Amino acid sequence: MKVIITGGAGFIGSHLVDKLLDIGHEVIVLDNFSTGRKENLSHVEGRIRLVECDLSVKSDWIKEFNEVDWVFHLASLADIVPSIQNPEGYFRSNVDATFYVLEAARHANVKRFIYSASSSCYGIPDEYPTRESAEIRSQYPYALAKRMGEELVVHWAQLYNLPAISLRFFNVYGTRSRTSGTYGAVFGVFLAQKLANKPYTVVGDGNQTRDFTYVTDIVSALIAAAESSLFNKIYNVGSDTTVSVNKIVELLGGDKVNIPKRPGEPDCTYADISKIKDDLGWYPTVSIEDGVDKILENINYWKEATVWEPESIADATTDWFKYLDK
Repeated sequence: MKVIITGGAGFIGSHLVDKLLDIGHEVIVLDNFSTGRKENLSHVEGRIRLVECDLSVKSDWIKEFNEVDWVFHLASLADIVPSIQNPEGYFRSNVDATFYVLEAARHANVKRFIYSASSSCYGIPDEYPTRESAEIRSQYPYALAKRMGEELVVHWAQLYNLPAISLRFFNVYGTRSRTSGTYGAVFGVFLAQKLANKPYTVVGDGNQTRDFTYVTDIVSALIAAAESSLFNKIYNVGSDTTVSVNKIVELLGGDKVNIPKRPGEPDCTYADISKIKDDLGWYPTVSIEDGVDKILENINYWKEATVWEPESIADATTDWFKYLDK
């Protein structure tokens, strides 16, 4: 297949590039490097076509969709606080860009369109594990913009018969996860702290649990969705369990310091993945213990990452408390 991956220089996207090349597909990456890193693709240089472009603006990148079979739309801005501070940028990246990518895919008559949605759309749900039918309760602009992108995908599937599937990812972690952002994902924060011999900044009492899903399991779900004949479907993608932050600290090893619990965050994330198991035959294979071992083997990736401490976190998350503490 000839495949486009938007955001292919990013965390998940670069792993997807690796797997698609391994199984013999032709890969085109579209990325503006706002969060992705060229270094994530340096090992496949010469084996892919890499196009630097802004997907929120119609331009020559649309020509790349000619004769493309599959499109994986992973490009987006993430993080909570920056989305509160810069909602326009998030809507341009996560909504406008999704519209233009959908239109490019539709006019090119692609065979499959796979969208990377976010479990943040559930907000603080009523039930765990959480099913796809749960009420949508977006808490901040990032979650809302990702959900609006998903609504566009579903609408294009319904109206234009675009063969699209949306996958709602839960707490993705693994090698090459983001090293930047205002107090980003927990593993990026903890690994930089471990390298600097600093204590881990644990939010609240650390008993909150997360559905930590290893990146290669996410990749296998993306490919399973592309290889299926189903479309206009939404699926949760998770690890089939939920693990406490304190357990992560135990696996990483080292001291911790507790910082204030943050408003708008659930005490648990836990995906009900029975639907994707039944429909696509997909299931996760990487345990949290094996996943942590894999990232510790590659911990030097985070040596240039920002090292967060309680004081800098408090400064960086002021707007979090200002707008979400209702």
